[in-house]
Amino acid sequence: MSLSNPTSTSRRTVVRALCAVACGAAALLGSSTAMAQAWPSKPVKLVVPFAAGSATDQIARAFAAKLAESLGQPMVVDNKPGVNGMLGADAVAKAAPDGYTILIGTNSTNAALKSLMKQLPYDQDTAFAPVAYLGQLPLIVAVNNDVPAKTLRELVDMAKAKPGHITFASASTSQLVSSEMLASMAGVKLTNVPYKSGPAAMTDLIGGQVNMFTADFGVMVPQVKGGKVRALAVTSTKRSPLVPDVPTVNEALGLKDYELIAYFAAFAPAGTPVDIINKLNAALNAAASSKDIHEKFGPIGFAVEIGTPDALAQRTRAETAKWAKAIKDAKIEAQ
Repeated sequence: MSLSNPTSTSRRTVVRALCAVACGAAALLGSSTAMAQAWPSKPVKLVVPFAAGSATDQIARAFAAKLAESLGQPMVVDNKPGVNGMLGADAVAKAAPDGYTILIGTNSTNAALKSLMKQLPYDQDTAFAPVAYLGQLPLIVAVNNDVPAKTLRELVDMAKAKPGHITFASASTSQLVSSEMLASMAGVKLTNVPYKSGPAAMTDLIGGQVNMFTADFGVMVPQVKGGKVRALAVTSTKRSPLVPDVPTVNEALGLKDYELIAYFAAFAPAGTPVDIINKLNAALNAAASSKDIHEKFGPIGFAVEIGTPDALAQRTRAETAKWAKAIKDAKIEAQ
């Protein structure tokens, strides 16, 4: 009769368990790599958290066309507007991390909402995997043609004479924060009229239902050049060659620190395989560098940029802090 060594048996058990874990990990890694290599094998959904016709929508559709060419699969643009982009962002945050649902995010969804909302249905800091920065646009402060003010200074004087009498439209955080920040720095009270979409807000600005609207160049420049609204200032620190006669907010009001830029970037659900993110990043950077994109968006002041996912992660952290300060300084209360 022989007895086995308990210590030896225990060691063999541990070794077998470790081998099983290693094999499982290898299988999982192999599966993930295979999935990344096969991606995309079906249409990819690009979720736009704002309405059709908005700047985000226009940019998403232009990039979608280029991605479809380079990746060989249809790119389906899915508009999910609402709550300053929160509804669309939430849909992506809760989507499967397989590379087939991508958010075309903005400063609203991936920087400002954290400070504008008391509670989000997702963790803005951890719910998304950065993919690629797309570019940025300044905004234009404009008024209805029947508003007596011909300059931003005159509009501020009107607002001082009748606090709360001047109304402004907003359908995104950049539109809301830019106007509230302007009011705070100018020492006046404006009344916000919220909209579900930028195009609807523009329609009401032209029609005179609201006095003022601050929106990105993509939405505003055609209306300004068409004479349908009057531009008073741009929100960048330098004048734009597209509207060279329009001063900056700083010039118009004698300020130094006013600046607000809308930006756009692609994000995937957290947990999306790195290989897929890198492949999509390369395709988006190639699209951003294309002649088609530059020719389409150059006339509206869209500054296209390329970069790595890590660069976008760093920018997102910096922008989140920047927007938190802007929202606090503008005394905007979280909803």
